[in-house]
Amino acid sequence: MTDTAKAKQQLADCIMMLERAGIIDYNGHCSIRLDDERMLINIGSCQRSAMTPADICTIDMDGTVIEGAGKPPLEFHLHAGLYRARPDAGAIVHAHPKWSTYLTMAAVPYLPVFAQGSLLYPVPVLDTPNSINSPQMAAQLADTLGDRPAALMKSHGAVALGRDIVEAFVLISYLEENAERQYRAMQIGTPYAFSAEEMALCREKLMNPALFARTWDHFRAKLRASQGQGEV
Repeated sequence: MTDTAKAKQQLADCIMMLERAGIIDYNGHCSIRLDDERMLINIGSCQRSAMTPADICTIDMDGTVIEGAGKPPLEFHLHAGLYRARPDAGAIVHAHPKWSTYLTMAAVPYLPVFAQGSLLYPVPVLDTPNSINSPQMAAQLADTLGDRPAALMKSHGAVALGRDIVEAFVLISYLEENAERQYRAMQIGTPYAFSAEEMALCREKLMNPALFARTWDHFRAKLRASQGQGEV
C-alpha cells in the first residue's frame, strides 16, 4: 500500500468506527491533511456505515476535487478553515454526537468528569447552530476553537483536531464519553468535576500517542469483528 492508500483506509475505518459508536450518523466527515494545499476527506454522499477507500476524495483548500469519484461535503470549509488556522492539525473530525450536543442545547458547560475527558477541558462552544459551509463560518469556528483540541457547536455537533487521524478519533470519542457520563450523573445529582491538579496529572499520563493507538486499536478490532474479518 502507498502512504495515500493507507491514509484512505484509515479515514474509512475512522468513519465506520465513529458510526458504530453513535458519534457519526448519516452525516459527518473526517479529513487528513496531505500538505498545506490538499486534504483527504470523505465524499459527502457516501454511506458512513459502509465506507471504503473509494469513498475518499482528494481536494484542495478551495474544495476543488483533485482525485476521487464524488464531491466533498458542503462543510469542507470547516476543514479548510481549521487547517489554515491550525498548522498543528494533521486531521479533523466533525460529527453530531448526541450527548455532548445535549449539553449545548441546555447551555450546560462541559465538565471534566472522568480522566480521559479531562484532556479536552475546557471545551469552547460556537454560539450558533449554523452549518460551517462558508469561509466566514469557518473563521468564526476557528476563532472559537483557538488553540484547543476540540469545540462544541450549539445544537449542532462537535469538532476535534489531532496530529493524526488516530488522535482526532480518540479525542472526539473521549469528548462524547465524558458528555454521556456527565449527563447521566446529572440525573441523580451534581457530577464531580476534576480539579486543576487532577486534570494536570491525567494529562501527564494520558496525553500519550501510545495510549491513543491502543484506544484506536480497541475500536478497530471491534470493527473488524463486525465485518467478519481478523485483525489486519
